[in-house]
Amino acid sequence: MSRFRPEDDLWRFFWGALTTRALALAADLGVADALADRARHVDELAAEAGADADTLRRILRALASEGVFAEDSPGVFRNTPMSEALRRGGGLDDFAHLFGGAWHRAAGGLTATERATFPEIHGTDFWSWLADRPDERAAFDRAMGTGRQWKVERASAVEWRGDETVVDVGGGNGALLIELLRQRPGLRGIVFDLPETTRDESAFGDRIEFAAGSFFERVPPADAYILSTILHDWDDVDAARILRTIHEAAPVGARLVVIDAVIPSGNEPHGAKWLDLLMLALFGGRERDQEQWRTLLEHSGFEPVRVEDGLIEGVCR
Repeated sequence: MSRFRPEDDLWRFFWGALTTRALALAADLGVADALADRARHVDELAAEAGADADTLRRILRALASEGVFAEDSPGVFRNTPMSEALRRGGGLDDFAHLFGGAWHRAAGGLTATERATFPEIHGTDFWSWLADRPDERAAFDRAMGTGRQWKVERASAVEWRGDETVVDVGGGNGALLIELLRQRPGLRGIVFDLPETTRDESAFGDRIEFAAGSFFERVPPADAYILSTILHDWDDVDAARILRTIHEAAPVGARLVVIDAVIPSGNEPHGAKWLDLLMLALFGGRERDQEQWRTLLEHSGFEPVRVEDGLIEGVCR
């Protein structure tokens, strides 16, 4: 007889909020880096991090029960493959900080309405909140650069002519364009984002430049435009505003490349189904299914030519 009980899985969901917060605490305290070379006693870790030793052990013990860190003997912890991924510089530590910090509080206030909860909890919208906190802005920009390889792969799947000028709209630190232009040496690029974006322009080379501005007001003229995980931050009204701003600057035939999820139908697990709820809590934004993407592009002056998970393409009419 099977010992499986449906409520066991429900309990794992119930613990989810605590797991997320515990990951953020471990990342912010730099525990994975402190354990990079060897197992160490929690007393040492706590003394270095300025934490309470008993509380830190309880946090690490809970995470170890899920495979994040391992407790080899009472109070002695080491890294596991999962905790190694939390070491600083990889980007997942920044995601842990965001998911378990400001995003965590916003998600905790989620309601069954269309309004974002972040402004209600933090007193301002997410982008203004970031602008007032350079350290959080830097963490966000680093996190957005994480996993860029799959974004580069999607962008590279486009049949580029080879000599286009490409604007990465909301391009952050420019990581996507840097990698794309390495693979496509004939392209030229413009990273377009708010002036406070954290970036190292010395890494851009001579074929990429930075242009500051708001994509609600203007974008530079170009042959092609990339929107990498940008439109899901916005509801349909504001997403259409962004696309119409691009449409005003783009010549007929200019290409639109959207790197974003396409929610599949059915009940199969898909990360975008949960990310959709985070977008709602943070911005009142949304993930979209195939029909919603086609409608959004068509109503904004673009002809959809490809709509698949991770890559939506359109042509300016």
